Amino acid sequence: MIHSRTPDSKVLFRITDEGGSADVETLWATSLGNDHYKLDNSPFYAYAVSWKDVVYAPFDKDEGFPTFQKIVSKSGNRTVRVIFEPPVDDGNTSDLALQGLVALGCTYEGAANRYMSINIPPEVEFETVRSYLIKAQVQWEHADPTYSELFPNEA
Repeated sequence: MIHSRTPDSKVLFRITDEGGSADVETLWATSLGNDHYKLDNSPFYAYAVSWKDVVYAPFDKDEGFPTFQKIVSKSGNRTVRVIFEPPVDDGNTSDLALQGLVALGCTYEGAANRYMSINIPPEVEFETVRSYLIKAQVQWEHADPTYSELFPNEA
């Protein structure tokens, strides 16, 4: 895949956990000017953002990074995250499940051979991917859209 611009920045995201403390994730991004950044990788921890989304992230001198404030525009990509057990290895059941996602049109980034951020492009039906993951019996979560965004009456 050829990008017209190369990532030149990292944008910091704070992810608050249930206990009230926050974890940090930095995502590669391309500066578009005026504190707008186009994300250039899929999130492993942040919610409600996906690859190629444009975000507003002014530089925070205390953090030392442009820091996410809000989404400017959505790319149409969606994100789910999968924990594979056993870890992905050539030809094993986890590898077959991952290759099934690729066959559906998804792409992925791996934090390790066990934890993957799966990008679902706009042309791929989200429900098809959800059904596949359920049938494959892998552990996964909604990241963008989040489960509560999809099912607000169940949250």
